[in-house]
This record gives sequence, structure tokens and C-alpha cells, in this order.
Amino acid sequence: MVNEPTHAPLLSIVVPVYGVEAYLYQCLESIRADVPAGESDAVELIAVDDASPDGCGDMLRSYAAGHDGVRVVHLSSNVGLGLARNAGLDVATGRYVWFIDSDDWVPPGTIPAVLDRLRQHEPDVLMLDHLRVHEDGRREVDASSHLLRAIPGVNRLDDQPQLLRVQHTAWNKVVRRDFLDQLELRFFPGWYEDIPFSHPLLIGAEKISVLDRVCYLYRQGRHGAITSTRSGRHFDAFAQYERLLDWVARKHPDERLQAELFQLMINHYLVVVGNDGRLHPHLRRDFFHRAAAHYRRYLPTGGYPVPSGVAGLKHRLVGRGDWLAYSALRQAHRVAGRLRRPGPAAVDIGAGPVTADDDPGRATGTATAVDGRLAVATDRRDALAGSRRS
Repeated sequence: MVNEPTHAPLLSIVVPVYGVEAYLYQCLESIRADVPAGESDAVELIAVDDASPDGCGDMLRSYAAGHDGVRVVHLSSNVGLGLARNAGLDVATGRYVWFIDSDDWVPPGTIPAVLDRLRQHEPDVLMLDHLRVHEDGRREVDASSHLLRAIPGVNRLDDQPQLLRVQHTAWNKVVRRDFLDQLELRFFPGWYEDIPFSHPLLIGAEKISVLDRVCYLYRQGRHGAITSTRSGRHFDAFAQYERLLDWVARKHPDERLQAELFQLMINHYLVVVGNDGRLHPHLRRDFFHRAAAHYRRYLPTGGYPVPSGVAGLKHRLVGRGDWLAYSALRQAHRVAGRLRRPGPAAVDIGAGPVTADDDPGRATGTATAVDGRLAVATDRRDALAGSRRS
């Protein structure tokens, strides 16, 4: 049973909860304690207990009993992050909704800044900056954060196309609820649930506002996090991109947009297939060939902006389905990386210096002399094959 608030709030914050007993209090308290005095009616906090196997359910009951403006939804069975967000969205009453993951938290001053900007601009989507926080306490600026700089007023994606390359997560966007309903957007089951949700928000929005301040602290390296878990469930990314590209083809059939999303998709696949922390070695080849099949299926008729350097070489290898050459390139990169530690070099892929991580807007590898020699050898092999065919 969820009690309805007396007055409709401006902002509903939905926090899906599963297996985060050690982090849950920090998350909830960072939100509740940041609500300005006299603004308690403006914010509701909805925590969704996704049948958490630890003590999170009891913690939520106790926390809600002791704090006004906190509502709890208990699910009878585990449904996963996306569907748990949907469950919170179904009972949210705010004009805007913000999804915050329960192992992350917000810095002081965030809630007042978000409320002020929502009232000032009344956007469809409010984009927020974040920092990555490592287990040792080190804080790292995200490689896509520079794309949020110096964007005044409200805009459309056509005005600021670089926003499509900001990390595609739900938690860095506050969304007008009526706009969500207008787009008929909800989260799908499975991992990488943000893919068919986050991009359409920016594509469909008439009013995008950017709050150029750190409003979210994104925890890195937590045991059980998707980005640090080896599993066959990383194959869920293929179904999520199919949903995204199908939505774009139906709602916004623009060749330039499709080309941009295609590049981001291949970038993302290369991040996953190259990451030891995500795929067991025996799954790597199958994932690569699934990525190659998507390359052939979705390659825009007018082409797409292929990244420069080694990242572009990897794109070409995926396009050819050349697993052996990709494996050799990956191994060469790993050997060279061990030789030149500490500190990987950045690769320029046309949007500033970036390094490889879980963001498909980033580079998919690091340039080295070994990689360069392999790139030249591969290009020579292609040239010889072309001359033989002619």
C-alpha cells in the first residue's frame, strides 16, 4: 500500500533498490537531507524494493516510517532495474521524474539547483553532470562532461547535437512526466535498459536544459554492478539497440541521426567485447559476430562517421566480421598497455581526448605503435585482396 501525497509535488525521485544494503542509507539521506526547508511538498522520494535478498526491505520500512515525503513500493518478486523503475514511475505523482540508482548519491545543493532550473526553464529534459567515484575515494570527471559546457537557455538536439554523446543513462536526466507519456516511453526488461530510453528523450524533446554542475556521484567498481560483472546477459545489449533503432525508424527517420546512433552502437559493442570484466573468453567470439551482424543489418545507406585511428580500424574489422584480426589487435593492445604502464594514452575520435570505458561515446581502444603496425598490415592485406579481386 502506497500513501498518496496531499499535494502533487514538482519532482518525484524514483530509487530502485536491490542488494545495496551497504549503500542505501547514504543514497536516501543524500536526497532527503538536501531538500530545502519549506520545499518538502515539492519533492517526493519513491523507493522500490525489488525483492532485495538482503536487509534493504526492512531498511526502507524503517526509513519511511521516520521521514516524511518517503514512499516505498515492495515488489513480490525480483523484476530487474528497468521494470523496478517502471513500478516507481507508475505511482509517481510529480510533474518531473528523476531516476537515481540506490548505490549512488547526490552532492549537497543538488536538489535546490534542480528545482530552481525546472521552474526557470520548464524543460522536457534537464541534463545533469556527474562524477565517477572509485572505491578508494578518488573522483573522476566523466569523459563526456565537456559536452555539457556553455549551453545556455533551452535547446533542441538539432541545436546541440553533441548532447547525444553524453553518457546515455537515465540518472543524468530529469524528465517531464507528461513528455514521457507523450513518447510512450518505459523501461524494457534486461540489462542495458537505458539504451532505448535515454536516447529517445533527447531526440523527441523540444526543450532541453543543461545544468552545468555536478549533481550526481556515480559509484565505480561495486561488486554486482553490471559493468563489473562477467555474464552472458551482456548480450541483452543487442535487443536494446534493436528497440532503439526500431523506435527511431518509426518516429524520427532521419539519416544523419541514424548514422550517429549507429556509430555509438558499434562503439558500445566494442567496449563490451573488449572488456575482460564483462565477457567470459568463450563468449567473446559470439558477441563479436553478433555485433558484426548488427553492423550489416543497420549500416546506414549513406554511411556514417567512422572514428579515426585504431577505433576506426576496429569498426572496419567489425564490419567485415574479421574476428581473427580483431583478436590480434586486441592482444597487441593489451601487451603494449602492460609495457607502457602507468597511465593509458587518450585517443582522439573527433570529440576531444577520451579513454575507453562503458560509455559508447568514448574511444574503443588506445593507440600504440604495435596497434599502428597492425593497422598498416591490415590495410595492406585489404589492398592486396582488392587487387586480386579486380
